[in-house]
Amino acid sequence: MNKTILTTASILGVITIILGAFGAHGLKQLITAEAIQTFETGIRYQMYHAILLLFVGSTPLIHQKTKKRMYYLIVFGILFFSGSIYGLATNTLTSFDFKMIGFVTPIGGVFFILAWVFMFFDFLKNSI
Repeated sequence: MNKTILTTASILGVITIILGAFGAHGLKQLITAEAIQTFETGIRYQMYHAILLLFVGSTPLIHQKTKKRMYYLIVFGILFFSGSIYGLATNTLTSFDFKMIGFVTPIGGVFFILAWVFMFFDFLKNSI
């Protein structure tokens, strides 16, 4: 599981850098400054959680069961939270109305929160 977590973290990091560069350079002329800020929020949270996955995959301080839970919560959190934010920020560029799926943004946020909570309780249970 650790290798999967670390590989996923690396891929998410690369995607974050690519999307960040695209947002900074490719989208500036296409969407409003407010939409750019929204897009950057998605980037920030994706990178925070890619880094968290690097920690989770490389530490022996978290039990494997908790790592697995955190992995899925973070991956789906990124898909729901950051993914929906990317769609909402670039909504004017597509024919699909991303506002219809905007309800998944807070669900992704809850997934992030739960991942951190699972880690917190695992640390409390763990005799470090």
